[in-house]
Parts: sequence; structure tokens; C-alpha cells
Amino acid sequence: MNIRIGSVKELGEEILGKRTAAARRDQALDTRVQEILEKVRSGGDKALIELTKTFDRVDISRVGLRVSNFEIESACSKVDVEAIHALEYLQKNITRVETWRLKALNCTYSDRRITLHQVAQPLQSVGCYIPGGHAVYPSTVVMTAVPARLAGVARIVMFSPPSVNGDIDPLVLAAAQLCGVSEIYRVGGVQAIAAMAYGTETIQPVDKIFGPASRLVTIAKQMVSGTTLVDMPAGPSEILVLADDSSNAKSIALDLISQAEHAPDNVSVLVSTSQKIVERVASQLSKLLEVIPRKEIVKKALETQGALLLAESLPQAIEFVNRFGPEHLEILSRKPTEVSKKITSSGIILLGNNTPVAASDYGLGTNHVLPTMGFARTHSGLSVLDYVKIIPIVRAQKSTLHSMLRPVMTLAKREGLPNHYSALAGRFKND
Repeated sequence: MNIRIGSVKELGEEILGKRTAAARRDQALDTRVQEILEKVRSGGDKALIELTKTFDRVDISRVGLRVSNFEIESACSKVDVEAIHALEYLQKNITRVETWRLKALNCTYSDRRITLHQVAQPLQSVGCYIPGGHAVYPSTVVMTAVPARLAGVARIVMFSPPSVNGDIDPLVLAAAQLCGVSEIYRVGGVQAIAAMAYGTETIQPVDKIFGPASRLVTIAKQMVSGTTLVDMPAGPSEILVLADDSSNAKSIALDLISQAEHAPDNVSVLVSTSQKIVERVASQLSKLLEVIPRKEIVKKALETQGALLLAESLPQAIEFVNRFGPEHLEILSRKPTEVSKKITSSGIILLGNNTPVAASDYGLGTNHVLPTMGFARTHSGLSVLDYVKIIPIVRAQKSTLHSMLRPVMTLAKREGLPNHYSALAGRFKND
């Protein structure tokens, strides 16, 4: 296997150069995405059916865009009990964490001047994009739909690309039913984003779009963001492992592989202060690639998007991490908590050998829909906070208004808005 090995100073800088905003832009892809969006905007249902036939090679005109209740019930009956229990386990843990977040939002502040209630009100409708292709993602249904339901969103719509038979994977449908999804459509790709943003004859547009996907779908989300809110740029998955010489090379190799198996364009990077660890991880990857499933996908991802980097010092490694802004960051060192305090850019930080990305994906209760492509420098991961609006409800005392008269008069005059001051002062004219 030919994974790239080099220094943070040289190979690391090359990798960072490809993550800049300018490097991420691709005019040909932008044009292609824009054309698809416009086709759906103008062509509606017919365009969705034609585009699905073109890209997914399946004619859904005979079964319809929307998945029927009968199909959902039939698919759920085929899912084994153990898989349902696994989904329920994930749902329970996500619910526990997100309920805690939601409770923290609804609070009251009060002093002698004002009383302020902060209230979280849900969005009215959201669209959840569930990827297909190289794998199926019932866990992403849980990650996107459970926070919506907890927030109180009335309409939760799911889009996912169909199989060659026009079906959606039974476990994905079971997850949707478990999590309270309102509507399900067998549409994927850029055309699904267009349908959520613009609507069609059959599909009503949504207030906000959620979910990770391919690079094309991520571009589409960014393009429609002026029409419909979107969660974040969440494209191909990424892992960055920051390790010193106390770390376990096999664990690192397994974690790099676990993210590489999503798709050939997924990113798996190690940055270490130990030459020995870099060499051992390279050796472990070569051994494991001989025996693991999905080896062709993993091999291509590691060879094209993977790297093992040697840092001259821990500060240099930390600086690289913050500039990289990874989706997932594992810190495997003697003092991971101390190192984490210096990290400013990451979708999620996982500390120690017992907190791999796979655990956060499937059961810790943290959300696995996270910013990628360096957007962790400016965006947070998905949570119930993304499904609500914060509304302040305020009551002031008359004495408070009186104490404000002079500073309000000064500011109102300086800004050329004298009636702002009159609105306060007028309340005392007849006293």
C-alpha cells in the first residue's frame, strides 16, 4: 500500500494547501450542480424522476417519489430484532444528550432591572438527507431526526437515493419510523437538495436542510443556502489522529481504516511526534489491508486521501490540527486532556484509546453529523440547537426605563433617531 508518509513541514503544508477555500472551488462541479438545481426548480416532479433515472439508473415513475406507509411497514417487518435493538440503543443515547442540551436553553435571568426568559421554539419543517451509494446509513437517520423530534419540529422529511429496484434499505426505513419521520422520498443527490429547497408538485419545501453527503451534494447545499437554511458543509468523512510514542499503533491503524471504508474520497490522517509510531502504523495498515473487508475502498481512500505525518514537536502538531480543522480528532497521548485545551478547530475531540470515532458514530450519544473540509474552523457539529430558534421574552420595570433616559437620549441623538428617546421619555410626561 502506498500511503503518503512525510513531515508536517512539507507534506502537511501540501495537504493544508488543498483545504483552502480557493482550492476547494471547482468551476466545473459548480456548473454541473447549478444545472441540476435549475432543472428541478423548473421541472418539478418530472425532473426528479428523469434525474434519478440518469444518476441512479432506476425508474421511480412506477412506484412514485414518496415511500408509502405500506412499503415502510413491509420493510420494517423484514428487519431483524437485533438491528432494531441497536437502533433503539443509539436513539436512547442521542436522546439523553440532546435532552440535556435542550433543557439548558430554556432558562430565566432576573435582577432588579429586568426579567428575561429565553425560550427555544422549533423550526416548522426540516429535511434530512441520508446518503446511499457505498453503504447505508440508518445511524444518520437517528442523528438527524431525533434532535428534530426532541426540538418539536412538526414536519420531518427524509430523502435518500433508491436502490436499483427503487427501494430504500429496510433498516433505513425502520430507523425513520422509529425516529418519527413524517415523509420519506426515494430521491438522492443534488436533485434531493433542490426538492427540499424549492419544492415540487408533490413535495413541499422545508425550512432547513440537514445531513452529510458527497461533495456534489455539499456544494448543492451551499448553493441553496440563500433560499433555505442548511446545517453545515458536511461532506466526505475525515479522521485526524494526534499521537505520541505512548499510543497504540494497531488502534490508530484500525481507526484510520474505519473512516476510510466509507468511500474512496474519505480522509484519514495521522500526525505524530514519534517516528517509531509513524513506522508502526504504516506496517499495521499494510498487514490489516490483507484481511479486512471493503479493502478496495479502504486502499483507494488511504492512498489518495490518507497521510502519515511526522511533527518536530507537539506545538507543531497542534498548530497543524488547528489549521486542518478535522471532522473527527482523536488525541492519543499521555495527557490528552491537556492537549485538547489547545485545540481550537475540530468537529469533535475524542480523548484516549477507549474513545474511537466508531464509538461516537454508533453509541456514545454524540452526533456524528459534523463539519468537514476544514469548516470545523468556523462551524459546530449538529445538535438539537440547530433545530430551534431562540426567542427572548423580556419584562422591564418603570424604574429601569427612568434610569436609562440619559444614555438612551445620548445614543439616540448621536444615531439621528430622536424618536427612540421620545418612546421612553413620553412614558413620564404625565407623571
